[in-house]
Amino acid sequence: MDVTLSGSSVRGIIFDKDGTLFDFSTTWEAWAAAFLRRATGGNDALAQRAGAAIGFDLTGARFLPGSIVIAGTPTEIAVELSTHFPELSFDALVALLNEEAARAPQAEAVALKPLLTGLRARGLALGVATNDAEAPARAHLQSAGVDGFFDFIAGSDSGFGGKPAPGQLLGFCADTGLDAASVVMVGDSTHDLHAGRAARMRTVGVLTGMAPFEELAPYADIVLPDIGALPDWLDQTTMT
Repeated sequence: MDVTLSGSSVRGIIFDKDGTLFDFSTTWEAWAAAFLRRATGGNDALAQRAGAAIGFDLTGARFLPGSIVIAGTPTEIAVELSTHFPELSFDALVALLNEEAARAPQAEAVALKPLLTGLRARGLALGVATNDAEAPARAHLQSAGVDGFFDFIAGSDSGFGGKPAPGQLLGFCADTGLDAASVVMVGDSTHDLHAGRAARMRTVGVLTGMAPFEELAPYADIVLPDIGALPDWLDQTTMT
């Protein structure tokens, strides 16, 4: 069953992962602390300095606004960290980031299986576009038992580029045969929403990441508290 919004049927939804499907703080604050302590061999002073380079307060175990980790790719994060780990090659540093990311604990933003089951029952194609690498992204989705709900999963290293460029989103359209006008992009950062707008999709912001309403609203058709509100939004905006 197609859902019609503003005169055009919605046939697919593509989600960001971190901060959208999964709560950002719970997942990535634990990852950052674990990575920094592992990479520095427990050298707290070095871990503090490296954390500051990526906008992470190790003492408070929290990200600062504007942290590269919020919407950056592993490669972009490695660029900021590389001077702190001269003993590691750049590729080795990226590999270490991805290895630790795959182990990061995942806290679902809402109960994912019931939500995704309901969206699939509407006949919607579903995808994931993340600036994480593809391997840890698949590991996270598999650990939550939801990887099988998605028709398309792309990371920043999957050959489509990363957000805010629209490559991953256009890849979803090409893979599913959907027109971009029939797809909704859902994310927690302006990177997600800019990508959606660039792909000529509708855009939905959610508040389970680090960005506040005021930051997302200018680039979103609507800002919801979390993805659990999607079904009601689809119902309420259906044109009859």
